[in-house]
Amino acid sequence: MKNLLAQVSIQNIFPPARTYQTPGKLISVILKNVYVFAGILLFVLLIFGGFSVIMGAGENDPKKTAAGKKAITSALIGFLIVFASYWIIRIIEIITGINILGGGGLG
Repeated sequence: MKNLLAQVSIQNIFPPARTYQTPGKLISVILKNVYVFAGILLFVLLIFGGFSVIMGAGENDPKKTAAGKKAITSALIGFLIVFASYWIIRIIEIITGINILGGGGLG
């Protein structure tokens, strides 16, 4: 029975196995989408923070202005973390020769 189970193709049972043959390919797709999502979130938070700063200044409300500045600061810190993680992954790719992000970029 063990020999028979070893012969079963998972690709017929689990369709994503056809698309992502290795865990590395799945991680590569996930990372690319995380970077896109982080960029969109950065844009939204910068717009929200800028709007809050403008509204707080117009209403002469230091709490709204401070909340807007905090949102902008948090968005920029998050962007720096994502930016640094991308380049750390690229450096690991260059050093080890492993293709994590599936090409693209400067390398």
